[in-house]
Amino acid sequence: MNVEAMLKAMTPEVHAALKRAVEIGKWPDGRALTDEQKAVCMEAVITYDLHNLSEEERVGYIDRGSKAEGELCDDEPPETSILKWKDQ
Repeated sequence: MNVEAMLKAMTPEVHAALKRAVEIGKWPDGRALTDEQKAVCMEAVITYDLHNLSEEERVGYIDRGSKAEGELCDDEPPETSILKWKDQ
């Protein structure tokens, strides 16, 4: 199945079910997802989000707020200190 066909076939309910399965690592009937199933489900959820949801609604979105031009989005890194080991 190609991406376009998958997107046409995927309903919001299927999207939610796949997303939940990845979150808890199990199918609704309690069976565990394999690593391959988890990867395929994540890819399907991310692709669906990309084509159907706004950026703020997508999986993995991080709201970094608005910063003035030139400012870093992350906090300043902590000061580094040198550790000195003592021989006993």
